[in-house]
Amino acid sequence: MFEAATGDGPPLPLAEAEQRSREIRAAVDGLLQIRRLTLRQGGDPKTAPADWERRRPVRAVALALESGGITPSSADSSGARLSTGYRVRAGDRPDTAVVEWLGPPGTGAAQEEAAALGACVPVLARLGWDALLYKGPRGRRFLEVEPMAP
Repeated sequence: MFEAATGDGPPLPLAEAEQRSREIRAAVDGLLQIRRLTLRQGGDPKTAPADWERRRPVRAVALALESGGITPSSADSSGARLSTGYRVRAGDRPDTAVVEWLGPPGTGAAQEEAAALGACVPVLARLGWDALLYKGPRGRRFLEVEPMAP
């Protein structure tokens, strides 16, 4: 079963990049078909997440980012970062997700985060997600992501 990369799993194998790309395209095509079938007449399936996406924003946002070519972070079983990229986690409010830019210590992920998170915003918007950039404790930036209004 296909699972979008949230940035908390193991590194994606490079040897399987072509297969992964096909799986992502198929998942997005399926997502858009679900939206077409569940949207009100005449709606654009790219502008508003379906109800099931709103109930599972971490998975939906991770799929949007991965389909847009944004690289996920990865972590080992203890949670130590192995590579730099996005991480999606549940937001504090229902139907929201938080996107962070994380990497192993000393890799400069904190210096990259403003530009990297900024690049995520249009990728998310293309699939109906609003993303606002915030500065949190210790000055680290993050995106709060929520579905655009239908």
